[in-house]
Amino acid sequence: MNPLSTGLLNGAGIVVEFQQTEKDLGLKVQPEDKALSETVLPAKPPFKIPKAEIRTSLRALTTEGALATVFYSIIGGALLSNFLLDLGASAVEIGMFASIAQLTNLLQPLGAYLGDRINSRNWYSLLIFGTSRLLWLLIVPGIWLVSTSRIQPHQLVLLTLAIIWVANILEALGRASFFTWVAVLVPERLRGRYFGFRNSVVNLTNLISVPLLGVAVSKWPGGALSGFGVVLVVGIVLGIISLGFHFLMTDVNPKLVHAAAEDTEQGASGERVFSFLKDANFLRFLLYSGLWSFAVNVSAPFFNLFLLGDLKLDVSVVTLYGSLGAGANLLMLMFWGRLADRIGNRPLMIMVGILVALTPLLWLEAGTAPIFLWVWFPLLHILGGATWAAIDLCSGNLMMSVTPLRNQSIYFAVAAAVPGITGAIGISIGGYVATVTNLGGLPMVFALSAVLRLFALLPLVFVHEQRSMPLGQLMRVLFPVTQPTKLIAAKE
Repeated sequence: MNPLSTGLLNGAGIVVEFQQTEKDLGLKVQPEDKALSETVLPAKPPFKIPKAEIRTSLRALTTEGALATVFYSIIGGALLSNFLLDLGASAVEIGMFASIAQLTNLLQPLGAYLGDRINSRNWYSLLIFGTSRLLWLLIVPGIWLVSTSRIQPHQLVLLTLAIIWVANILEALGRASFFTWVAVLVPERLRGRYFGFRNSVVNLTNLISVPLLGVAVSKWPGGALSGFGVVLVVGIVLGIISLGFHFLMTDVNPKLVHAAAEDTEQGASGERVFSFLKDANFLRFLLYSGLWSFAVNVSAPFFNLFLLGDLKLDVSVVTLYGSLGAGANLLMLMFWGRLADRIGNRPLMIMVGILVALTPLLWLEAGTAPIFLWVWFPLLHILGGATWAAIDLCSGNLMMSVTPLRNQSIYFAVAAAVPGITGAIGISIGGYVATVTNLGGLPMVFALSAVLRLFALLPLVFVHEQRSMPLGQLMRVLFPVTQPTKLIAAKE
């Protein structure tokens, strides 16, 4: 997954961090299924970098994100889901693939530990992400072997499963180090504007590339399997090129960073590691993020499965839906950002979160009639993209607000690991319910996810955010009640 994606899954049900969601950081991603499994940047870098180097680094980081998102959209969205369905993968296997990215988040604390003990953030990232992306080349000969009947399709499914496992393990080991590097490069005063711009570039790239890739797969002369192999190679090439832009970013030696911060670090190392257990506000946020990740991922991987498997829609149509969601996400980012600055992140997450929670219920009314194909499903994806833009943007900002400056890497690792394991459990439960006809199949999955999402919002009500408008005051602003005017008779 893209190291800077904010969420694992997206509003359209596309696995973004595969998503996050991402989709997870996110990993955007991407819309209707984004779980809150995101990476958060430390608030204050310990030393300054010259402005010229910062400008060059930020331009390179933006270009890197645009190129990398093409690769991650291929291995983490509707294209991969369609590829697995063509190979005969079941709903349980699809859910298993999606849960891997969540489970491997448990390795992020180990990745943070390893990343802090090397001398170069750049070379560590190149080793980790370069290896994980090149692993996907093994799929190409596998497609040829299936096409020539030398192996069974299910054997390629198992090979894909193994690649996803290894690639996500590597990505989990590299993500914390990469985000810590970015935290040093991006000045705190510029983070809101910069990441808003970078996310817009990434979403615009998705908006353009995903439909084109979907058409290429569905219309490829050699069939959909061969078409996926071709676009996968293109994505890998772009993913490797994106790593080349790391050389234009100012490298950071984490040992020097820690040496600069040693004067402010006090107390035993054991106390520092487990300090988050004494932070009640952070624990409330952690409870919310864990429950939210579980609730969202109950249905997250199965929206695409519903469209491609149950309704038998063409992959080019499904990728078009995803692009509509990405476009809505792009258009709403600036609006949500300005509103969050006015009322705070937590109130906005609660308000929009209710709408996100109820969205799966809208999928219960579906079919293959033209009204559904060209009106209803596009509207659902637009709604998902617009609402998830708020969740993705505000969740990262809220996380930075509730996390203390000291020991932030520990907090970050825990904040990624807990939603990772709960998200994996949610996917497993959703996959089981989807395959049991007596339980209602996918419609029951969508309904169950909606109820759980509403429940998951409750801990968020008790999370404290500085400079956030109280909910009571927000309700009075949004729904002003005219007070009755009392007429007092004048005394003569």
